[in-house]
Amino acid sequence: MELQKIIDQIESQKNLPNLNLSIKEKTEKFTQKLFHTLFDKQTPVRDNLMELGMDFEVLAKLVCWEPGSPCQDIWSDYIELLPGILEKLHLDAQAIAQNDPAANSVEEVYLSYPGFYAIAIYRFSHELYKFGLPLVPRLMTECAHSSTGTDINPGAQIGNSFFIDHATGVVIGETAVIEDNVKIYQGVTLGALTVDKTLRNIKRHPTIERNVTIYANATILGGETVIGENSIIGGNVWLTKSVPKNSMVSHTPQISIKNNAK
Repeated sequence: MELQKIIDQIESQKNLPNLNLSIKEKTEKFTQKLFHTLFDKQTPVRDNLMELGMDFEVLAKLVCWEPGSPCQDIWSDYIELLPGILEKLHLDAQAIAQNDPAANSVEEVYLSYPGFYAIAIYRFSHELYKFGLPLVPRLMTECAHSSTGTDINPGAQIGNSFFIDHATGVVIGETAVIEDNVKIYQGVTLGALTVDKTLRNIKRHPTIERNVTIYANATILGGETVIGENSIIGGNVWLTKSVPKNSMVSHTPQISIKNNAK
């Protein structure tokens, strides 16, 4: 086949005019710069906020291709929220440092804990999601997903002092609600019972009330599922129904040990 025919066939299938991969690349750089601006002691806040504003203007022009979509005007409102976001993240970091015996300092949490990084990017993106900014919030959380293995949809509602330990494999869906002082471990899924496009505007993911601990690889599904406050959900539990407050839910596996030694 002639090279020109191959080129023509490829170009004929590139029929999404707004599919611009630079959006992803620019969002990743924007996200990292925002993280450094808020946390790194050596990073000048004023200068970086000005640079971030220019970066955001470029992003907004790329993603707001539909009439009526919010664009550049969001930035001035968003930066007013940054001190409050930072306060919440300090509470998250303190919760991790206070609850994890392996944490030697709060600085260690900021620098090395993938769970904290995933929570931070979620909190950055959640406020942009609430403004209705298209695409960028999801791409921001995908930055954290790709580097930590933690997938938090920017639409989730998460309270103060949130702690994700080890982080890898955690999935938190778009309509999940997590109240204050919740701790979850690796492999936890807060998901939907079914995947159906008609459920788009319906609560599909569970509610986790305050002071709940969910251990590794537990799966909790459904928009009507509520885990009552002060409950403990053990590892590998599968739940599709609510449990009352102060509950202890556990999974008892059948383990068989065979000794072949003669």
